[in-house]
Amino acid sequence: MAATGIIHHIGTFLLFASAILLLITTISSPVVNDISLLKVDLQNSSSITFGTFGYCVRDVVSDSGNENSKSDYCTGKHIGYNPAGLMENVDNTDFNTASTETTKVLTRVMVLHPICCGLAFIAFLLALGAGICGGLLASLTAALTWALTLVVLVTDFVFFGILKSHINDTDDDQAGSHASFGIGIWTLLAATILLFFASIIVFLACCSARRHKKSARVSTKNDYGTTTTKRHFWQRRTRY
Repeated sequence: MAATGIIHHIGTFLLFASAILLLITTISSPVVNDISLLKVDLQNSSSITFGTFGYCVRDVVSDSGNENSKSDYCTGKHIGYNPAGLMENVDNTDFNTASTETTKVLTRVMVLHPICCGLAFIAFLLALGAGICGGLLASLTAALTWALTLVVLVTDFVFFGILKSHINDTDDDQAGSHASFGIGIWTLLAATILLFFASIIVFLACCSARRHKKSARVSTKNDYGTTTTKRHFWQRRTRY
């Protein structure tokens, strides 16, 4: 029974860790400028960080031309934005109409980041209940969260993969930009993996606890201190 408790605690910890990782992805640029899902280093030494609810153009030289007075310009926090249009204006990256429309639509799917974060935290709270009912609900919630996180993970890699490919493969010598995946997308990947194992571990711990509890109810002690098993009425011998 002690081993079951340890396994349950491991699953609970994995749920908490996945919630924290999803929170990091959620608060990416423009909430926290340094955290990004995709980072683009521009030729003029500035950079663009794309996040869940928008983007930031970082280390932009002010109108005075003073190199020491740099600042970040960020969009407002909203669902959906147009990263392809920005890159076309900034470094003349060539996007076709299909790629532009695809990236605009896929940015709206990133609203699942905070939703998955909230569900993972709910699963963690349910797992803290440590009862059979709480463990079962926690495993079901974790499985649902994993499915949604997997969807948004695939979407993010497709979306930012299209953007990254166009930026790095451009033939424009004047562009000189380089795109790379940011920490936000890797925390999302790690959260997806942890949620998968957490849902399985919590479910197995729940089943094990239920089996032990059922065995404890069936087994009783006789007068001599030995363990006996209750027989069902159809298994009992008839006395004459």
